[in-house]
Amino acid sequence: MKTEIKNGAHKDKQVLVLRWLNFWQYAILAVVAPFLPLYFSNQGYSSSQIGFLMVIGPFVASLVQPMWGYVSDRLQAVKAIIFVLWILAIASSAVLFHAGSNYVLTLVFVLALYFFFQPSMPLVDSISVQSASRRGISYGSVRLFGSMGYTMISLTGGAILALLGGITRLPYLLWAVWAIPLLLLIFLKDEPAEGGGMTLKSLGAIFKNKSFLWFLALVFIISVPHRLNDVMLGLYMKELGATDSMVGWAWALAAAVEIPVFALLGRYLHKIHEFALLGIVGLLYAFRWLIYYVTDEPWVLLFLQAGAALTFAVFWLVAMHYVARVLPPELGATGFSLLSMVYLGLAGMSGGLIGGSLNDLYGGESMYLFAALVSLIGGVLFLGTHYLSRRRNQ
Repeated sequence: MKTEIKNGAHKDKQVLVLRWLNFWQYAILAVVAPFLPLYFSNQGYSSSQIGFLMVIGPFVASLVQPMWGYVSDRLQAVKAIIFVLWILAIASSAVLFHAGSNYVLTLVFVLALYFFFQPSMPLVDSISVQSASRRGISYGSVRLFGSMGYTMISLTGGAILALLGGITRLPYLLWAVWAIPLLLLIFLKDEPAEGGGMTLKSLGAIFKNKSFLWFLALVFIISVPHRLNDVMLGLYMKELGATDSMVGWAWALAAAVEIPVFALLGRYLHKIHEFALLGIVGLLYAFRWLIYYVTDEPWVLLFLQAGAALTFAVFWLVAMHYVARVLPPELGATGFSLLSMVYLGLAGMSGGLIGGSLNDLYGGESMYLFAALVSLIGGVLFLGTHYLSRRRNQ
């Protein structure tokens, strides 16, 4: 029976819609993250101004993500909320692209763009997890389409912009990419939680779950070095002599190698303990950042991005699996929003500020020595928590 469900799920309309929603959602991210700084540079903003714009938006947005998750769980209307968020985000981007060299106006609408777009991502994750679970397939088989979308735009975005007339045409690329998932939303169905929606009593379960709160704290530790690399890698590679094309290929490679991991790992997650695997991931992260620390060749850094397959892809899939397992279904969107808040917002802001400060004070290689040490600490804490948990359960 289970095999029949799995086979049918691959042709299930809901699964197909969610796969392509993930594809185009991450394609949107691949337009915003790499190309928006170039657009701001073309408007005449300094590196420090651009850096602040690209860090403050995700950080502020992350603080409100749990609110959107709560509203979604409370109303059991993920589809409608995603639609409203995307319409408001597109409207914000329209004002942003007409702000010109007005830095204050640009700042306000960068915040608005992230305020509405970023919270939609854990909502898509939430409905993807629920839909996949009810059809007997892995979340990773849905999420891998996101990595495909990010890879596609990373590889072709620059060429498309060149054909359109340069970076000043970025709004048209963004809106064209965004139009497709907006249409796909028409075919998406909500997946109401079994047993009814959220109550204040069920919400309180999150803040009484000490294991979950400790998990978020450890996720923060592991995520700070990763988000440091997200913010600073392009600048560091440029300092070492890399071309813009090399930087683009580095991010495309990181997204591409995630695809087989998302495709294959999900089916084995029920056989492992999340904290043990996350501890191993922390140690692999430490080794990866140590190699970044000792090399000064941009080509080596480019190929080291393939390490995302054994670090970020495993980390994210296991973290999502843990949240889905320990929280009741009616708290799914809230739980995923909290995870996203820690990873994208708190760790992103911390990693960006620490990385920038270390780079200015001691040089780029010091960022990766810091990253290796922090990842080692995070890995040991995850493994230690797993060991103590097993001892208590004996």
